[in-house]
Amino acid sequence: MRQLIKILLVIFFILSVYNPSCAVIKGELEYQIPIDYSKLSTEELENKAGFYYGLALKTSNGKVNDDMTSALNLYAILSNKNPENTFYKIRLGHLYDIIGKDRYAKGYFFQAIGTDSSQPEPYFRLGEFYYRRELYKKALNMYKEAYKRGYIGNYDTLYKIGDIYEKFGDTEAALKYLKLAAQKSPNSELDNKIKRVENANAINKEYYSDTRIRLMER
Repeated sequence: MRQLIKILLVIFFILSVYNPSCAVIKGELEYQIPIDYSKLSTEELENKAGFYYGLALKTSNGKVNDDMTSALNLYAILSNKNPENTFYKIRLGHLYDIIGKDRYAKGYFFQAIGTDSSQPEPYFRLGEFYYRRELYKKALNMYKEAYKRGYIGNYDTLYKIGDIYEKFGDTEAALKYLKLAAQKSPNSELDNKIKRVENANAINKEYYSDTRIRLMER
């Protein structure tokens, strides 16, 4: 009887201290932190989440390590506590993107858009997501959505739009956005790219001009 009471007391203790918010469960992923964050304020959680987020970007190398685990857990807790906050969803999407969990990454980015479609950042992050996977048409659409929603002066957005147009052979559009990017952050690598696209654009114009003349002469 005493043994049974001891077992029951142990079970009661475990249940009383376990906090399910300290676990992030996403399909086959389960990350747990043996620390109870439930008593921390939102500000304290944000500070810790930002700290581990920065570390995860430097140390994870595309894999799940302690820093990545901590960042995922903390932003999941924050997102659960503040479901209308798009920033936490974007951070979670970015972290899942880094470790190659595409479905979860896109899920959080689209959740952020569904929560507040006026914000440019989730569109930009989706653009980055598609760009790295060479899905350039989808990437272009997302970058342009970010551009329309406020990233009109964002260097990375302008550069990527110009770069994709260059890949598609639309040198006129590519030059427009690459030159806008150069106004925001001039650099020699971009200058060389612009010169290359200008040369290609001149060749395109000459080709179409010659073609038009030949058609008129027929």
